[in-house]
Amino acid sequence: MALYRRGPVWWMRFNYQGRQVRRSTDVTDRKLAERIYFKVRDLMADGTGVEPPPPRPHRTVKDLLERYLRDHSAPNKGALTHRRDQSLAAHVLRAFGEVPLDQLRPAQLADYKASRRAQGVAPKTLNDELGLLGHAYKLGMREWEWVTDNPVLKIAKEKVRNLIERWLTPEEEQRLLAVSPPWLQEIIVFALHTGMRRGEILNLHWSHVDLARRTLTILEQKNGSRDTLPVNETAMAVLQARAAGRTSSTEAVFLNEAGHPRNARNLLRAFYPAMRKAGITRFRFHDLRHTFATRLIQAGVDVYTVQKLGRWKTIAMVLRYAHHQPESLRGGVEVLDRLRRESSTILAQRGAAPSASAA
Repeated sequence: MALYRRGPVWWMRFNYQGRQVRRSTDVTDRKLAERIYFKVRDLMADGTGVEPPPPRPHRTVKDLLERYLRDHSAPNKGALTHRRDQSLAAHVLRAFGEVPLDQLRPAQLADYKASRRAQGVAPKTLNDELGLLGHAYKLGMREWEWVTDNPVLKIAKEKVRNLIERWLTPEEEQRLLAVSPPWLQEIIVFALHTGMRRGEILNLHWSHVDLARRTLTILEQKNGSRDTLPVNETAMAVLQARAAGRTSSTEAVFLNEAGHPRNARNLLRAFYPAMRKAGITRFRFHDLRHTFATRLIQAGVDVYTVQKLGRWKTIAMVLRYAHHQPESLRGGVEVLDRLRRESSTILAQRGAAPSASAA
């Protein structure tokens, strides 16, 4: 029987006058859907026929992704995430923009994966690109009724080895700061002591900072929420130094020599040469955020607190970025030594008790 579900609703599929027809039964109960299906079959057998659905408008992958970005991504995601969606969509559009929605095949997606791999694209980025396309197709099926199949579901995801094991040691930090210009030193220290993302630091405005309460408010981040966080003494010293040279018209906290907000490109143009001068390899600016979590965990701060300070959605995400060195774990195993000594002492006292009483 050609019945299938789209969401909670049962749909029927049959051939009519040489064309395949898909039509909703408009019910969620399977038995009722079966009765509707057989009634339609009887009408067709009697020659009554059934009106075929009107042909679908010619829509392409470009139409789908443009609607996805406009109607779903822009209103439902934070500004940074929306810009990321736009970047991901741009790569997909270059490959499939003019392909009709119902003609995109898994084999084409497999070729796309191979091509992007050859370009050196990271597995996670490739998964994100196809994940965006798959989500757009999902909405196109369930909400917009533009298409009846999602070809992305038939493609395996890339294997991602995203266990990040790189953080800045204290010695590396000193070498990096020694070769960095003063303005970069401030940003590096601020990132290490707040765990803020690069975009959050560069977009930080004085209206988000409360020097009296020693807090700052982060408005733009991945999950689109608003968080007020405490600032430690080291990060406060950076803010106070910036405030000392502030003019009344200044909004951004971190400015360049011309009094304009620093941008990401110029920041990275200074950061990576400083890394090379310091002899530090395999380290990204975002790893300063990983270092923030790692140092807190190694200092004994509980994972829940680290999660809240770094604004990670789940504790599992924190554990990706938090790493222990052998010495920071030593206290855990030494607990067993202490328990053994305490147990031996208790047993010895119990053994000595009868002789003391006899005396």
